[in-house]
Amino acid sequence: MMALLAFIIIIGPIVFIHELGHYLAARSVGVRVEKFSIGFPPRIITMTSVPDGWDFKLFFYRKDDEGNRVWAPVFEKHISRPGRKGSSTEYCFSLVPLGGYVKMAGLIDESLDSEIEHKPYELMSKPRLAQAWVMSAGVIMNVILALAIYTGISYKQGNPIFSEEPVIAQILEGQPAEAAGMQVGDRIVKINDEPIETWRELTEIIHSIPNTPINLHFERDGIIIEKDLVTSFQPALIDGKIDTLGVIGIAAEVTYEPINIFHAIEGGWQATKGVFGLIGITLKMLVTGAATMKDIGGPIFIAQMAGETARAGIGPLLFLMAMISINLAVINILPIPGLDGGHLLVIGIESIIRRPLSLKAKIAIQKVGMAFLLILMITVIVNDISRLFTN
Repeated sequence: MMALLAFIIIIGPIVFIHELGHYLAARSVGVRVEKFSIGFPPRIITMTSVPDGWDFKLFFYRKDDEGNRVWAPVFEKHISRPGRKGSSTEYCFSLVPLGGYVKMAGLIDESLDSEIEHKPYELMSKPRLAQAWVMSAGVIMNVILALAIYTGISYKQGNPIFSEEPVIAQILEGQPAEAAGMQVGDRIVKINDEPIETWRELTEIIHSIPNTPINLHFERDGIIIEKDLVTSFQPALIDGKIDTLGVIGIAAEVTYEPINIFHAIEGGWQATKGVFGLIGITLKMLVTGAATMKDIGGPIFIAQMAGETARAGIGPLLFLMAMISINLAVINILPIPGLDGGHLLVIGIESIIRRPLSLKAKIAIQKVGMAFLLILMITVIVNDISRLFTN
């Protein structure tokens, strides 16, 4: 239950912010938004913008004229606002709280709606630059969300200052140090008979020997204790490349000094760039074969991560939200039909050939993209299920 709740808390706002970007951009260039839903069907509440007011509807199960139970309006009311122009947009609050979606006039989206009349308020009737702005706005909003979260975390947390004393301030669960019985406050004095004076010396030695037996001497309450253990490992991004570092599951003491908002923004930007760098390396590894599709996680994997992160507190959960928001931005901007990047690709092609593609061609492209995305979704879900059974 914790994993499901954390998943909703993370994914819901990310997808909603993405769709809000499309909505605001569409309205800014005069594209009519037919529907803006918070959550996914079935609808619970709708507010439709009409001339002189709003049409309110509440949905639930009721019997139709033939006695069948159907999900339909059980309460309707017109809210009068004389003089209001009305946009005909239906604003929905729907049952499944995982983000939302925007349906724009003149856009061939997942519904494959081909009723394009080339009216002035349709997306296809707008200049290509305006179309590109509308289709990229969701990605832009996801990046802004991540930057805002990282900036907020940086401002609240402050500038980290790591102690150089080789004293253990934290023991990580399930790591070699915990298994060896080491404790917070232990001072490491030797590694493989090499004297240790600073935390830097300690990490340089351990990082250089992943999965390797080592001998430790540490001081506790004035007594020197000797332990033999085997280092573990973790991947790390170093100079733009993934490297494997040795670890034993300990952390140094960290204190934080207050910073101003400008330093916080800089810290947020650096964190955002770092995530983009990691994603770029991951894509490169997939292309070169250093990683495979089996390494990609899906919704179940994200839910597991969210549940584990939520137990660590609101800060780590927000950090994960920002990371996933950037991942969503990168995935959506890829030139794959069915994604925002696929729409941008079509707009780019039309700009080069200086004429719009036929409606039939656009629908065919969208179908290919939807098929690809369906296969990709099935693949990542199979990966997730496989991880559940193989731990």
